[in-house]
Amino acid sequence: MQHLLPTVEFDAQLLQKYDQPVPRYTSYPPATELTTEFEDVDFRAAIAISNYKKTPLSLYCHIPFCDSACYFCGCNTVITQRKEIAEPYLGYLVQHIQQMAQLIDKERIVHQLHLGGGTPNYLSLSQIETLWAAIHQQFRFDPNAEISIEVNPKSLDQHYLFSLKNLGFNRISFGIQDFDLKVQEAVNRVQPESMLFDVMQWSRDAGFERVNVDLIYGLPFQTLETFRDTIRKTIQLDPDRIAVFNFAYVPWLKPVQKRIPQDALPSAAEKLKILQMAIAELTQHGYQYIGMDHFAKPDDELSVAQREGQLHRNFQGYTTKPESDLIGFGVTSISMLNDVYIQNHKRLKDFYRAIDAEELPIKRGVTLSQDDLIRRTVIMELMCQFQLSPDDVEAKYHLGFDLDFETYFAQEKFQLRRLEADGLIRLSPNHIEVTPAGRLLIRNIASAFDAYLRKNITSSFSRSV
Repeated sequence: MQHLLPTVEFDAQLLQKYDQPVPRYTSYPPATELTTEFEDVDFRAAIAISNYKKTPLSLYCHIPFCDSACYFCGCNTVITQRKEIAEPYLGYLVQHIQQMAQLIDKERIVHQLHLGGGTPNYLSLSQIETLWAAIHQQFRFDPNAEISIEVNPKSLDQHYLFSLKNLGFNRISFGIQDFDLKVQEAVNRVQPESMLFDVMQWSRDAGFERVNVDLIYGLPFQTLETFRDTIRKTIQLDPDRIAVFNFAYVPWLKPVQKRIPQDALPSAAEKLKILQMAIAELTQHGYQYIGMDHFAKPDDELSVAQREGQLHRNFQGYTTKPESDLIGFGVTSISMLNDVYIQNHKRLKDFYRAIDAEELPIKRGVTLSQDDLIRRTVIMELMCQFQLSPDDVEAKYHLGFDLDFETYFAQEKFQLRRLEADGLIRLSPNHIEVTPAGRLLIRNIASAFDAYLRKNITSSFSRSV
């Protein structure tokens, strides 16, 4: 199959029409379907099966601590300036890594490791080194493994960055959100422009292979012109990847957002203008639109993988690594095996109690059905490649003569025809292609195949625009 160059077309009328809460599809089923009725024996069985298959591994460590609250944040965090809280957590985290390693075949290879949070550089360098040693003592790493870490520029100096690179980290990401001081103050994330440029220069000097940055549109006091200034300064930084996230104002889910002045949020019309401008500026300056909120330079691995039809997606977002089992360590982290997802306890005391009792610290989980697996393949192909071959799906899941793709998804046909009529997709007997106008609404298109969404419409998902 020839793979599409991911050009994108901005259609304000369509974006307004389809602006509704839908999952981000870092997984299917979405994490909202995980249940506390899950038994850890199913997780252990799934690990045993993947051990037999020698499935590659992607590892994630969650560091939940932050010095202060960013009012826009939707992550699971613990806000405290008492740095001593990190030491016992690190001890339990190492125990969790050892506990999981006992279940996983030593021959399996790690292709990817990511430290996220919270603020991973909340940990001291010696604590990072302890964590690094614990992971590498238990797992075998591919020599070309992607080893990445998120950092907060406010808690960073040149020595720390160089030490991370010398230890073995090769990718780094940090949040800019917005360069405008008034916006920064409104969301409690003040970062002087000089600081951000210093962090980028240090990252380059240290020799990190890739540097990623995050922006957010829809924050209080943002305007088209102020965010244009942010975009242009970001382009001057010259990062390899840029994420431009849509701010989801959900104070009923994230109470810290109540501190944001609601009347200062840009209108829906202004947000659309900001989004249109950001896309135009980034693509005009050579960044390729990957999908969702992500842009990358044409020679970046994400761009190359998408052109070759090899892009993947998991709970960590878009990835170039082969289909792997994602193993999450620490509070609230998610593990994602072929047909089982689990999430660890969200509260420190529950996580600590489970580890002390030598139990897997699982809070909730789900076992996927055959239907889930089929729909996941369809959704992820659309999310990553912007097109789908029904024949490939039929071959992968051995759908019989009496149950071809069209018959299996007969219930979805009406919605697909509606998407086609609106110009979001093109349908042919053996091809579903997302149009340039549909690529900004890929979540809506993917949701046509979401069996859970039809029976469980919820505002807990962020809006698509």
